[in-house]
Amino acid sequence: MARLQLQLSLLLCCIFVGAHVEGLSNYSDALAKSILYFQGQRSGRLPPDQRIKWRSHSGLNDGSLSQVDLTGGYYDAGDNVKFNFPMAFTTTMLSWSILEYGKRLGPELGNARAAVRWGSDYLLKSATATPGRLYVGVGDPNADHKCWERPEDMDTPRTVYYVSPQNPGSDVAAETAAALAAASMVFRAADPKYSAKLLVVAKKVMEFAGKYTGAYSDKLGSAVCPFYCSYSGYKDELLWGASWLLRATNDVSHLTYLKSLGANDNADIFSWDNKFAGARVLLSRKNLVDKDKTYEPFRFQAETFMCSILPKSPSSTTRYTPGGLMYKLSQNNLQYVTSISFLLSTYAKYMVSSNHTFYCGKLLVTPNSLRSLAKKQVDYILGSNPMKMSYMVGYGMRFPIRIHHRGSSIASVASLPQHVGCQDGFQQYYYSKSPNPNFLIGAVVGGPDDKDAYIDDRTDYGRNEPATYTTAALVGPLAYLAGSYGK
Repeated sequence: MARLQLQLSLLLCCIFVGAHVEGLSNYSDALAKSILYFQGQRSGRLPPDQRIKWRSHSGLNDGSLSQVDLTGGYYDAGDNVKFNFPMAFTTTMLSWSILEYGKRLGPELGNARAAVRWGSDYLLKSATATPGRLYVGVGDPNADHKCWERPEDMDTPRTVYYVSPQNPGSDVAAETAAALAAASMVFRAADPKYSAKLLVVAKKVMEFAGKYTGAYSDKLGSAVCPFYCSYSGYKDELLWGASWLLRATNDVSHLTYLKSLGANDNADIFSWDNKFAGARVLLSRKNLVDKDKTYEPFRFQAETFMCSILPKSPSSTTRYTPGGLMYKLSQNNLQYVTSISFLLSTYAKYMVSSNHTFYCGKLLVTPNSLRSLAKKQVDYILGSNPMKMSYMVGYGMRFPIRIHHRGSSIASVASLPQHVGCQDGFQQYYYSKSPNPNFLIGAVVGGPDDKDAYIDDRTDYGRNEPATYTTAALVGPLAYLAGSYGK
Protein backbone atom coordinates (compact mmCIF):
# COMPACT_ATOMS: atom_id res chain seq x y z
CA MET A 1 0.00 0.00 0.00
CA ALA A 2 2.86 2.37 0.83
CA ARG A 3 4.37 1.71 -2.60
CA LEU A 4 1.02 2.43 -4.27
CA GLN A 5 0.66 5.72 -2.37
CA LEU A 6 4.17 6.72 -3.41
CA GLN A 7 3.34 5.96 -7.05
CA LEU A 8 0.20 8.07 -6.79
CA SER A 9 2.12 10.96 -5.23
CA LEU A 10 4.77 10.87 -7.93
CA LEU A 11 2.13 10.76 -10.65
CA LEU A 12 0.21 13.66 -9.15
CA CYS A 13 3.41 15.71 -8.98
CA CYS A 14 4.03 15.06 -12.65
CA ILE A 15 0.54 15.80 -13.92
CA PHE A 16 0.14 19.01 -11.91
CA VAL A 17 3.03 20.64 -13.76
CA GLY A 18 1.68 23.27 -16.17
CA ALA A 19 -1.95 22.59 -15.27
CA HIS A 20 -4.79 24.86 -14.13
CA VAL A 21 -3.29 27.85 -12.32
CA GLU A 22 -5.09 30.76 -10.62
CA GLY A 23 -8.32 30.12 -12.51
CA LEU A 24 -6.69 30.31 -15.94
CA SER A 25 -7.02 27.33 -18.25
CA ASN A 26 -3.90 25.87 -19.83
CA TYR A 27 -5.51 24.71 -23.05
CA SER A 28 -2.35 23.19 -24.52
CA ASP A 29 -1.93 21.00 -21.47
CA ALA A 30 -5.58 19.92 -21.59
CA LEU A 31 -5.29 19.27 -25.32
CA ALA A 32 -2.27 16.99 -24.92
CA LYS A 33 -4.02 15.06 -22.16
CA SER A 34 -7.26 14.70 -24.12
CA ILE A 35 -5.36 13.02 -26.96
CA LEU A 36 -3.32 10.85 -24.59
CA TYR A 37 -6.57 9.51 -23.12
CA PHE A 38 -7.27 7.39 -26.19
CA GLN A 39 -4.23 5.24 -25.50
CA GLY A 40 -5.89 4.15 -22.28
CA GLN A 41 -8.91 2.93 -24.25
CA ARG A 42 -6.98 0.84 -26.75
CA SER A 43 -7.86 -2.79 -27.32
CA GLY A 44 -5.52 -5.24 -29.01
CA ARG A 45 -1.74 -5.53 -29.07
CA LEU A 46 -0.24 -2.30 -27.82
CA PRO A 47 2.67 -0.75 -29.73
CA PRO A 48 6.15 -0.10 -28.27
CA ASP A 49 5.45 3.64 -28.10
CA GLN A 50 2.42 3.17 -25.83
CA ARG A 51 2.63 5.99 -23.28
CA ILE A 52 -0.06 4.88 -20.81
CA LYS A 53 2.04 2.12 -19.30
CA TRP A 54 -0.47 0.63 -16.87
CA ARG A 55 -2.41 -0.74 -19.85
CA SER A 56 -1.31 -3.95 -21.57
CA HIS A 57 -2.42 -6.19 -24.46
CA SER A 58 -6.06 -7.29 -24.40
CA GLY A 59 -8.71 -8.81 -26.64
CA LEU A 60 -6.10 -10.62 -28.73
CA ASN A 61 -8.59 -13.27 -29.88
CA ASP A 62 -11.37 -10.86 -30.79
CA GLY A 63 -13.20 -12.07 -33.89
CA SER A 64 -12.06 -15.68 -33.57
CA LEU A 65 -15.64 -16.86 -32.98
CA SER A 66 -16.35 -15.83 -36.58
CA GLN A 67 -12.91 -16.84 -37.87
CA VAL A 68 -11.95 -13.23 -38.55
CA ASP A 69 -9.45 -10.79 -37.08
CA LEU A 70 -11.29 -8.11 -35.12
CA THR A 71 -8.45 -7.16 -32.80
CA GLY A 72 -7.79 -3.51 -32.08
CA GLY A 73 -10.12 -0.58 -31.81
CA TYR A 74 -11.33 1.14 -28.65
CA TYR A 75 -13.35 0.18 -25.60
CA ASP A 76 -16.17 2.70 -25.56
CA ALA A 77 -16.15 3.81 -21.95
CA GLY A 78 -15.44 2.14 -18.60
CA ASP A 79 -16.29 -1.38 -19.76
CA ASN A 80 -14.52 -3.93 -21.96
CA VAL A 81 -16.90 -4.03 -24.93
CA LYS A 82 -16.21 -2.72 -28.42
CA PHE A 83 -19.33 -1.01 -29.77
CA ASN A 84 -18.69 0.15 -33.34
CA PHE A 85 -21.46 2.74 -33.37
CA PRO A 86 -19.91 5.09 -30.79
CA MET A 87 -16.39 4.05 -31.88
CA ALA A 88 -17.07 5.22 -35.43
CA PHE A 89 -18.49 8.52 -34.15
CA THR A 90 -15.38 8.95 -31.99
CA THR A 91 -13.19 8.40 -35.05
CA THR A 92 -15.24 10.87 -37.10
CA MET A 93 -14.99 13.57 -34.43
CA LEU A 94 -11.25 13.09 -33.97
CA SER A 95 -10.84 13.36 -37.74
CA TRP A 96 -13.03 16.47 -37.94
CA SER A 97 -10.91 18.05 -35.18
CA ILE A 98 -7.76 17.52 -37.24
CA LEU A 99 -9.37 18.76 -40.46
CA GLU A 100 -10.57 22.00 -38.86
CA TYR A 101 -7.84 22.65 -36.31
CA GLY A 102 -4.81 20.70 -37.52
CA LYS A 103 -2.51 23.72 -37.54
CA ARG A 104 -3.50 24.56 -33.98
CA LEU A 105 -2.72 21.04 -32.77
CA GLY A 106 0.98 21.87 -33.00
CA PRO A 107 3.17 19.07 -31.61
CA GLU A 108 0.07 16.97 -30.89
CA LEU A 109 -0.84 16.53 -34.55
CA GLY A 110 1.03 13.22 -34.84
CA ASN A 111 -0.56 11.86 -31.68
CA ALA A 112 -4.00 12.93 -32.90
CA ARG A 113 -3.45 11.14 -36.22
CA ALA A 114 -2.37 8.02 -34.34
CA ALA A 115 -5.62 8.17 -32.32
CA VAL A 116 -7.64 8.36 -35.54
CA ARG A 117 -5.70 5.52 -37.13
CA TRP A 118 -6.25 3.20 -34.17
CA GLY A 119 -9.97 3.60 -34.81
CA SER A 120 -9.92 3.61 -38.61
CA ASP A 121 -7.72 0.49 -38.80
CA TYR A 122 -10.30 -1.40 -36.78
CA LEU A 123 -13.24 -0.03 -38.75
CA LEU A 124 -11.53 -1.12 -41.95
CA LYS A 125 -11.28 -4.66 -40.57
CA SER A 126 -14.93 -4.56 -39.53
CA ALA A 127 -16.01 -3.52 -43.02
CA THR A 128 -13.82 -5.85 -45.09
CA ALA A 129 -13.35 -9.05 -43.06
CA THR A 130 -16.33 -10.86 -44.57
CA PRO A 131 -18.16 -9.98 -47.82
CA GLY A 132 -21.73 -8.87 -47.16
CA ARG A 133 -21.15 -8.24 -43.46
CA LEU A 134 -20.26 -5.22 -41.39
CA TYR A 135 -19.10 -6.24 -37.94
CA VAL A 136 -20.49 -3.83 -35.36
CA GLY A 137 -19.45 -5.16 -31.96
CA VAL A 138 -17.29 -7.53 -29.99
CA GLY A 139 -18.17 -8.68 -26.48
CA ASP A 140 -21.45 -9.60 -24.82
CA PRO A 141 -22.38 -6.34 -23.05
CA ASN A 142 -24.81 -7.96 -20.64
CA ALA A 143 -22.21 -10.46 -19.43
CA ASP A 144 -19.50 -7.80 -19.39
CA HIS A 145 -21.53 -5.39 -17.27
CA LYS A 146 -21.93 -8.08 -14.59
CA CYS A 147 -18.16 -8.17 -14.15
CA TRP A 148 -15.57 -5.80 -12.78
CA GLU A 149 -12.27 -6.87 -14.27
CA ARG A 150 -9.39 -5.45 -16.26
CA PRO A 151 -9.50 -5.75 -20.07
CA GLU A 152 -6.29 -7.75 -19.77
CA ASP A 153 -8.17 -10.36 -17.69
CA MET A 154 -11.42 -10.57 -19.66
CA ASP A 155 -13.07 -13.99 -19.40
CA THR A 156 -16.54 -12.97 -20.56
CA PRO A 157 -17.83 -14.12 -23.98
CA ARG A 158 -16.29 -12.14 -26.86
CA THR A 159 -19.42 -12.57 -28.93
CA VAL A 160 -19.27 -11.04 -32.41
CA TYR A 161 -22.15 -9.01 -33.83
CA TYR A 162 -22.72 -7.87 -37.41
CA VAL A 163 -25.25 -6.35 -39.80
CA SER A 164 -25.98 -7.65 -43.29
CA PRO A 165 -28.52 -7.28 -46.13
CA GLN A 166 -30.83 -9.64 -44.20
CA ASN A 167 -30.26 -7.78 -40.90
CA PRO A 168 -29.59 -4.18 -41.91
CA GLY A 169 -28.00 -1.42 -39.89
CA SER A 170 -28.10 1.82 -41.87
CA ASP A 171 -27.17 3.87 -38.81
CA VAL A 172 -23.99 2.05 -37.81
CA ALA A 173 -23.02 1.54 -41.47
CA ALA A 174 -23.43 5.20 -42.40
CA GLU A 175 -21.53 6.28 -39.29
CA THR A 176 -18.75 3.89 -40.27
CA ALA A 177 -18.74 5.41 -43.76
CA ALA A 178 -18.52 8.88 -42.22
CA ALA A 179 -15.57 7.84 -40.06
CA LEU A 180 -13.67 6.26 -42.95
CA ALA A 181 -14.35 9.22 -45.26
CA ALA A 182 -13.28 11.76 -42.64
CA ALA A 183 -10.17 9.73 -41.81
CA SER A 184 -9.31 9.50 -45.51
CA MET A 185 -8.92 13.29 -45.55
CA VAL A 186 -6.75 13.22 -42.44
CA PHE A 187 -4.28 10.93 -44.20
CA ARG A 188 -4.59 12.37 -47.72
CA ALA A 189 -1.15 14.00 -47.58
CA ALA A 190 0.45 11.96 -44.78
CA ASP A 191 -0.33 8.51 -46.24
CA PRO A 192 -1.97 8.70 -49.69
CA LYS A 193 -2.31 4.93 -50.19
CA TYR A 194 -4.00 4.45 -46.83
CA SER A 195 -6.22 7.46 -47.52
CA ALA A 196 -7.34 6.01 -50.86
CA LYS A 197 -8.16 2.67 -49.27
CA LEU A 198 -10.24 4.34 -46.56
CA LEU A 199 -12.24 6.26 -49.15
CA VAL A 200 -12.91 3.21 -51.33
CA VAL A 201 -14.27 1.29 -48.34
CA ALA A 202 -16.24 4.33 -47.12
CA LYS A 203 -18.09 4.46 -50.45
CA LYS A 204 -18.92 0.76 -50.33
CA VAL A 205 -20.18 0.91 -46.75
CA MET A 206 -22.28 3.98 -47.52
CA GLU A 207 -23.82 2.20 -50.50
CA PHE A 208 -24.66 -0.71 -48.19
CA ALA A 209 -26.21 1.69 -45.65
CA GLY A 210 -28.49 3.26 -48.25
CA LYS A 211 -29.44 0.07 -50.06
CA TYR A 212 -30.40 -2.06 -47.05
CA THR A 213 -32.23 0.29 -44.74
CA GLY A 214 -33.09 -0.32 -41.12
CA ALA A 215 -31.94 0.46 -37.59
CA TYR A 216 -29.29 -1.92 -36.31
CA SER A 217 -30.80 -2.11 -32.85
CA ASP A 218 -34.07 -3.45 -34.27
CA LYS A 219 -32.30 -6.72 -35.05
CA LEU A 220 -29.52 -6.84 -32.47
CA GLY A 221 -31.76 -5.98 -29.53
CA SER A 222 -30.14 -6.56 -26.13
CA ALA A 223 -26.69 -6.83 -27.72
CA VAL A 224 -26.76 -3.04 -28.15
CA CYS A 225 -29.77 -1.85 -26.12
CA PRO A 226 -30.03 -0.01 -23.84
CA PHE A 227 -26.32 0.73 -24.24
CA TYR A 228 -26.24 2.17 -27.76
CA CYS A 229 -29.73 1.88 -29.18
CA SER A 230 -30.40 3.90 -32.30
CA TYR A 231 -32.92 6.16 -30.61
CA SER A 232 -32.96 8.83 -33.31
CA GLY A 233 -33.48 6.36 -36.16
CA TYR A 234 -31.10 6.09 -39.09
CA LYS A 235 -31.90 9.04 -41.36
CA ASP A 236 -29.55 11.30 -39.43
CA GLU A 237 -26.68 8.87 -40.03
CA LEU A 238 -27.52 8.62 -43.74
CA LEU A 239 -27.42 12.42 -43.87
CA TRP A 240 -24.16 12.48 -41.90
CA GLY A 241 -22.45 9.74 -43.91
CA ALA A 242 -23.40 11.30 -47.26
CA SER A 243 -22.25 14.72 -46.00
CA TRP A 244 -18.82 13.35 -45.19
CA LEU A 245 -18.51 11.58 -48.51
CA LEU A 246 -19.51 14.81 -50.23
CA ARG A 247 -16.75 16.68 -48.41
CA ALA A 248 -14.22 13.93 -49.15
CA THR A 249 -15.07 13.59 -52.86
CA ASN A 250 -16.96 16.72 -54.00
CA ASP A 251 -19.17 14.30 -55.93
CA VAL A 252 -22.54 16.04 -56.39
CA SER A 253 -24.35 12.69 -56.49
CA HIS A 254 -24.09 12.77 -52.70
CA LEU A 255 -25.93 16.10 -52.65
CA THR A 256 -28.70 14.58 -54.76
CA TYR A 257 -28.92 11.74 -52.27
CA LEU A 258 -28.97 14.18 -49.33
CA LYS A 259 -31.91 16.03 -50.81
CA SER A 260 -33.81 12.79 -51.43
CA LEU A 261 -33.62 11.72 -47.79
CA GLY A 262 -36.14 14.19 -46.41
CA ALA A 263 -34.10 14.28 -43.22
CA ASN A 264 -35.54 17.52 -41.87
CA ASP A 265 -36.03 16.69 -38.20
CA ASN A 266 -35.27 19.53 -35.80
CA ALA A 267 -32.55 18.81 -33.27
CA ASP A 268 -31.23 20.65 -30.23
CA ILE A 269 -28.64 18.01 -29.43
CA PHE A 270 -25.60 16.43 -31.11
CA SER A 271 -24.23 13.06 -30.06
CA TRP A 272 -23.14 9.57 -31.08
CA ASP A 273 -26.83 8.88 -31.71
CA ASN A 274 -28.21 12.10 -33.21
CA LYS A 275 -26.19 13.58 -36.09
CA PHE A 276 -28.66 16.05 -37.63
CA ALA A 277 -26.98 19.17 -36.24
CA GLY A 278 -23.48 17.95 -37.05
CA ALA A 279 -24.38 17.19 -40.65
CA ARG A 280 -25.96 20.62 -41.12
CA VAL A 281 -22.94 22.43 -39.72
CA LEU A 282 -20.68 20.36 -41.96
CA LEU A 283 -22.83 21.13 -45.03
CA SER A 284 -22.96 24.82 -44.12
CA ARG A 285 -19.27 24.98 -44.86
CA LYS A 286 -20.12 24.65 -48.54
CA ASN A 287 -22.28 27.76 -48.29
CA LEU A 288 -20.19 29.92 -45.96
CA VAL A 289 -16.66 28.96 -46.98
CA ASP A 290 -17.14 27.85 -50.59
CA LYS A 291 -19.87 30.44 -51.31
CA ASP A 292 -22.19 27.84 -52.84
CA LYS A 293 -25.81 28.98 -52.47
CA THR A 294 -27.07 25.45 -53.12
CA TYR A 295 -26.30 24.69 -49.48
CA GLU A 296 -28.15 27.66 -48.02
CA PRO A 297 -31.04 25.52 -46.66
CA PHE A 298 -28.55 23.54 -44.56
CA ARG A 299 -27.11 26.81 -43.21
CA PHE A 300 -30.59 27.90 -42.15
CA GLN A 301 -31.05 24.58 -40.33
CA ALA A 302 -27.65 24.93 -38.65
CA GLU A 303 -28.59 28.40 -37.43
CA THR A 304 -31.91 27.14 -36.11
CA PHE A 305 -29.86 24.68 -34.07
CA MET A 306 -27.58 27.46 -32.78
CA CYS A 307 -30.64 29.46 -31.76
CA SER A 308 -31.86 26.47 -29.75
CA ILE A 309 -28.57 26.49 -27.80
CA LEU A 310 -27.75 30.16 -27.12
CA PRO A 311 -29.03 31.12 -23.64
CA LYS A 312 -30.36 34.56 -24.68
CA SER A 313 -32.07 33.30 -27.82
CA PRO A 314 -35.88 33.55 -27.79
CA SER A 315 -36.04 30.04 -29.30
CA SER A 316 -33.55 28.43 -26.92
CA THR A 317 -34.53 24.99 -25.65
CA THR A 318 -31.34 24.44 -23.68
CA ARG A 319 -31.18 24.48 -19.89
CA TYR A 320 -28.14 25.82 -18.06
CA THR A 321 -27.03 25.10 -14.51
CA PRO A 322 -26.63 28.00 -12.06
CA GLY A 323 -22.90 27.83 -12.83
CA GLY A 324 -23.48 28.20 -16.57
CA LEU A 325 -23.09 24.61 -17.83
CA MET A 326 -25.32 23.37 -20.64
CA TYR A 327 -27.58 20.69 -19.24
CA LYS A 328 -29.18 18.30 -21.70
CA LEU A 329 -29.55 14.94 -19.95
CA SER A 330 -28.73 13.56 -16.51
CA GLN A 331 -26.63 10.64 -17.78
CA ASN A 332 -23.17 11.67 -19.01
CA ASN A 333 -24.25 15.23 -19.69
CA LEU A 334 -20.73 16.36 -20.58
CA GLN A 335 -20.83 14.35 -23.80
CA TYR A 336 -23.44 16.79 -25.09
CA VAL A 337 -21.51 19.77 -23.77
CA THR A 338 -18.33 18.80 -25.63
CA SER A 339 -20.07 17.86 -28.89
CA ILE A 340 -22.19 21.02 -28.97
CA SER A 341 -19.14 23.13 -28.06
CA PHE A 342 -17.40 21.62 -31.08
CA LEU A 343 -20.26 22.71 -33.34
CA LEU A 344 -20.30 26.21 -31.83
CA SER A 345 -16.55 26.64 -32.39
CA THR A 346 -16.62 25.21 -35.88
CA TYR A 347 -19.66 27.10 -37.13
CA ALA A 348 -18.06 30.29 -35.80
CA LYS A 349 -14.97 29.45 -37.84
CA TYR A 350 -17.08 29.13 -40.99
CA MET A 351 -18.86 32.42 -40.20
CA VAL A 352 -15.56 34.27 -39.90
CA SER A 353 -14.51 33.13 -43.37
CA SER A 354 -17.43 35.01 -44.94
CA ASN A 355 -17.91 37.79 -42.36
CA HIS A 356 -21.31 36.26 -41.65
CA THR A 357 -23.77 36.98 -38.83
CA PHE A 358 -27.36 35.90 -38.23
CA TYR A 359 -30.29 36.56 -35.92
CA CYS A 360 -32.19 34.53 -33.36
CA GLY A 361 -35.31 36.66 -33.25
CA LYS A 362 -33.88 40.09 -32.51
CA LEU A 363 -30.67 38.69 -31.05
CA LEU A 364 -27.67 39.34 -33.31
CA VAL A 365 -25.35 36.34 -33.37
CA THR A 366 -21.70 36.87 -34.30
CA PRO A 367 -18.84 34.38 -34.44
CA ASN A 368 -17.77 35.68 -31.05
CA SER A 369 -21.23 34.89 -29.63
CA LEU A 370 -20.67 31.22 -30.41
CA ARG A 371 -17.00 31.13 -29.48
CA SER A 372 -17.52 32.78 -26.11
CA LEU A 373 -20.21 30.25 -25.19
CA ALA A 374 -18.01 27.34 -26.29
CA LYS A 375 -15.10 28.76 -24.29
CA LYS A 376 -17.28 29.10 -21.21
CA GLN A 377 -18.27 25.43 -21.49
CA VAL A 378 -14.68 24.27 -21.92
CA ASP A 379 -13.51 26.44 -19.02
CA TYR A 380 -16.27 24.98 -16.86
CA ILE A 381 -15.05 21.45 -17.64
CA LEU A 382 -11.48 22.47 -16.84
CA GLY A 383 -12.27 23.97 -13.44
CA SER A 384 -14.12 27.29 -13.71
CA ASN A 385 -17.19 25.95 -11.94
CA PRO A 386 -18.88 26.06 -8.52
CA MET A 387 -17.11 22.84 -7.43
CA LYS A 388 -13.72 24.43 -8.26
CA MET A 389 -12.58 21.19 -9.87
CA SER A 390 -11.67 19.89 -13.28
CA TYR A 391 -13.77 17.14 -14.82
CA MET A 392 -10.80 15.94 -16.86
CA VAL A 393 -8.68 13.35 -15.08
CA GLY A 394 -5.12 14.56 -14.57
CA TYR A 395 -5.85 18.20 -15.34
CA GLY A 396 -5.75 20.82 -12.60
CA MET A 397 -5.18 20.55 -8.89
CA ARG A 398 -8.48 18.75 -8.23
CA PHE A 399 -10.17 16.23 -10.49
CA PRO A 400 -12.12 12.93 -10.24
CA ILE A 401 -9.97 10.15 -8.77
CA ARG A 402 -12.60 7.41 -8.43
CA ILE A 403 -13.87 7.18 -11.99
CA HIS A 404 -16.14 4.37 -13.14
CA HIS A 405 -13.57 2.55 -15.26
CA ARG A 406 -12.47 -1.04 -14.80
CA GLY A 407 -8.86 -0.78 -15.94
CA SER A 408 -8.23 2.45 -14.07
CA SER A 409 -9.77 1.19 -10.82
CA ILE A 410 -7.88 -2.13 -10.58
CA ALA A 411 -4.16 -2.47 -9.98
CA SER A 412 -2.27 -2.89 -13.26
CA VAL A 413 -0.95 -6.23 -14.50
CA ALA A 414 2.58 -4.95 -13.88
CA SER A 415 1.90 -4.42 -10.17
CA LEU A 416 -0.65 -7.24 -9.74
CA PRO A 417 0.21 -10.06 -12.17
CA GLN A 418 -2.38 -12.52 -10.85
CA HIS A 419 -5.69 -12.83 -12.68
CA VAL A 420 -8.58 -10.72 -11.36
CA GLY A 421 -11.75 -12.65 -12.19
CA CYS A 422 -15.20 -11.44 -13.14
CA GLN A 423 -16.49 -11.05 -9.58
CA ASP A 424 -13.16 -10.50 -7.87
CA GLY A 425 -12.94 -6.83 -8.66
CA PHE A 426 -16.18 -5.70 -7.06
CA GLN A 427 -15.45 -5.86 -3.35
CA GLN A 428 -11.81 -4.86 -3.46
CA TYR A 429 -11.98 -2.19 -6.16
CA TYR A 430 -15.46 -1.23 -7.35
CA TYR A 431 -16.86 -0.52 -3.88
CA SER A 432 -13.59 0.82 -2.51
CA LYS A 433 -13.43 4.44 -1.35
CA SER A 434 -9.76 4.60 -2.27
CA PRO A 435 -8.57 6.53 -5.34
CA ASN A 436 -8.11 4.56 -8.53
CA PRO A 437 -4.58 3.13 -8.61
CA ASN A 438 -4.22 4.13 -12.28
CA PHE A 439 -5.06 7.58 -13.58
CA LEU A 440 -6.71 7.61 -17.01
CA ILE A 441 -5.18 10.93 -18.04
CA GLY A 442 -7.45 13.05 -20.24
CA ALA A 443 -10.66 11.16 -19.48
CA VAL A 444 -13.71 13.42 -19.13
CA VAL A 445 -16.36 12.07 -16.77
CA GLY A 446 -20.14 12.43 -17.02
CA GLY A 447 -20.07 15.57 -14.90
CA PRO A 448 -22.18 17.36 -12.30
CA ASP A 449 -25.94 17.44 -11.87
CA ASP A 450 -28.24 20.28 -12.86
CA LYS A 451 -27.35 22.17 -9.66
CA ASP A 452 -23.59 21.95 -10.35
CA ALA A 453 -23.12 19.36 -7.60
CA TYR A 454 -20.77 16.42 -8.08
CA ILE A 455 -19.76 13.45 -5.94
CA ASP A 456 -16.64 11.50 -6.88
CA ASP A 457 -18.23 8.06 -6.54
CA ARG A 458 -17.12 5.14 -8.71
CA THR A 459 -20.50 3.40 -8.40
CA ASP A 460 -22.36 6.34 -9.99
CA TYR A 461 -21.65 5.66 -13.66
CA GLY A 462 -23.94 8.44 -14.89
CA ARG A 463 -21.66 11.08 -13.39
CA ASN A 464 -18.33 9.26 -13.20
CA GLU A 465 -17.91 7.16 -16.31
CA PRO A 466 -15.75 8.65 -19.08
CA ALA A 467 -16.41 7.83 -22.73
CA THR A 468 -14.36 8.13 -25.91
CA TYR A 469 -16.95 10.27 -27.68
CA THR A 470 -17.00 12.79 -24.83
CA THR A 471 -13.29 13.49 -25.07
CA ALA A 472 -13.13 13.16 -28.88
CA ALA A 473 -15.49 16.11 -29.31
CA LEU A 474 -13.43 18.21 -26.89
CA VAL A 475 -10.22 17.95 -28.92
CA GLY A 476 -11.35 20.49 -31.54
CA PRO A 477 -12.42 23.25 -29.11
CA LEU A 478 -9.26 22.73 -27.06
CA ALA A 479 -7.11 23.00 -30.19
CA TYR A 480 -8.88 26.23 -31.17
CA LEU A 481 -8.44 27.71 -27.69
CA ALA A 482 -4.80 26.59 -27.41
CA GLY A 483 -4.06 28.27 -30.73
CA SER A 484 -6.00 31.42 -29.81
CA TYR A 485 -4.87 31.99 -26.25
CA GLY A 486 -1.32 30.72 -26.52
CA LYS A 487 -1.53 28.29 -23.63
